[in-house]
Amino acid sequence: MSPQRRRVAVTIHPFRPEALQAATEFVLGCNSRGIVCATPAEDAARLLDVASQAELIELDDAADPELMVVFGGDGNILRAAEWAVPRQVPVLGVNLGHIGFLAELESSQVPTLITTVAERSYQVEQRITIDTVVRERPGGAVLWSSFAVNEVSIEKLARERMIEVLVRVDERALSRWATDGVLVSTPTGSTAYAFSAHGPVIWPDLSALLLVPLSAHALFARPLVLSDHSVVSIEVLPGGSPGGVVWCDGRRTFDIAPGMEVEARLGTHHLLLARTSEQPFVDRLVRKFELPVDGWRAAADRARRDAH
Repeated sequence: MSPQRRRVAVTIHPFRPEALQAATEFVLGCNSRGIVCATPAEDAARLLDVASQAELIELDDAADPELMVVFGGDGNILRAAEWAVPRQVPVLGVNLGHIGFLAELESSQVPTLITTVAERSYQVEQRITIDTVVRERPGGAVLWSSFAVNEVSIEKLARERMIEVLVRVDERALSRWATDGVLVSTPTGSTAYAFSAHGPVIWPDLSALLLVPLSAHALFARPLVLSDHSVVSIEVLPGGSPGGVVWCDGRRTFDIAPGMEVEARLGTHHLLLARTSEQPFVDRLVRKFELPVDGWRAAADRARRDAH
């Protein structure tokens, strides 16, 4: 019996023609090297429309890919993570979005990517995730569960009214907030929603949780960096808004009512990110945010030198 041929999963941004173009080039390049590509049915139809000779199989549990390549932005990587994280398949992102913190390469680097995949010359980096459950009451029965790569957010349901919550860490009361919401973030998510909420940037190789209140009406409402052993519990209190909504990575959602509790802790599975080079995170931070490394002082010094 001949050995099973290598398999790589491919997913494509649904609305970007450049994503389809880059994915087509990648699939045909992998096929020419004896690698079969596994895709969701909708992506397969789009690929076969432009490259009928492409060798594709359906992306399911039987596909057993060694890697998942995502053509899109960070949102597409989070969508792919819903399939990849429970199965512990590494994800490699080709950026066609905006900042693309999770993505590794740009679309112009597809030829390099084909060689990298064919030669397995990539490294796999582990990122922590969050497991979350919604309980009918504190310590009560579980109504819903999910995981998050970036963050779990508890947000108010009614725009005109804040949500009132009691936040506990490791079963000890921390603070009661009237707030627009609360985030529990991973280091990966510290450059996403939590960053917009003025939380700190946490290096992704750290194992820690970040707790960030959103516009809380309270004397003490600071972002907190917690141990990865900590368990955060957020109880929705009666008497405030009609309730709230829980989001995991802005993708999976569950409505919560007063009296319910949201619990977040270190996830069972890691997000496995494939990296093609050992790029320090500080370089990625500077490049993605276009940080002015020299700052205004260096610019002023150059102006003075030029004036003389």
